[in-house]
Amino acid sequence: MSTSLWTLYGLMKPGGFLIMTVNGVGAVLQFIYISLYLIYAPREMKIKTAKLAAILDVGFLGTVFAITLLAMHKLSLRLTFIGIICAGLTIGVYASPLLVMGLVIKTKSVEYMPFSLSFFLFVNAGVWSVYAVLIKDIYMGVPNVIGFVLGSSQLILYAIYKNKSKSTNSTDVMEEEYGSAHPIKQSIEMQAHDHNDDGNKVMNVRIMNRGTSLPKSIINQQYSLRKLIRTVSLGPYDVLPNWSDDAISNVKRNIDDDLP
Repeated sequence: MSTSLWTLYGLMKPGGFLIMTVNGVGAVLQFIYISLYLIYAPREMKIKTAKLAAILDVGFLGTVFAITLLAMHKLSLRLTFIGIICAGLTIGVYASPLLVMGLVIKTKSVEYMPFSLSFFLFVNAGVWSVYAVLIKDIYMGVPNVIGFVLGSSQLILYAIYKNKSKSTNSTDVMEEEYGSAHPIKQSIEMQAHDHNDDGNKVMNVRIMNRGTSLPKSIINQQYSLRKLIRTVSLGPYDVLPNWSDDAISNVKRNIDDDLP
């Protein structure tokens, strides 16, 4: 959406050939990326992404194009309208890694910081800032200067924490924020012992619906515990060597009862 609008801006702006070509290539690459994602993504993510693409990349983009070309007749008004929208979207792109900065500070680890993304956004913002100053374009200058500042802060934060050892609480924080990275480990919780008809103690197992990956939406919860267990080559006696036959049977019954 951003690159498409910048392409339109470059088409309308006198001397905007460079803006048009760079963002035109970017729009084509992004279109290919979204298409591949819609082809190979899981069903639920595919439906969600298709809805977003229809609303933003078709509906919103088409509305902006229509208003600009049909309702506005002065070139200066068109450039102002498109320029403001493009500036806002560009600031959003540059600010996207900021969500990770809070996690870096909390965990004191850069393990989850996308360094390459932050670095190239920083370089991109710096180059376009210089270009905007040279051609005296405020709509390109403001968002790219902001992006340069945000990129600098991200790289400074990376430099502060890059030499520190992996934080011992980084995994705990990620599990707290996004759920566990170990689906089978976090899928079973032991409760109090009950008694069977013979008076022997057996384990009562409760199935927990916790996050199965980082982030939660990556793995559909419809991938049940039964499918996960079948994926593992170890048998129940290998995984749970200290459990009795009655305890393992009770686990299987609880799992089957919780499955849809």
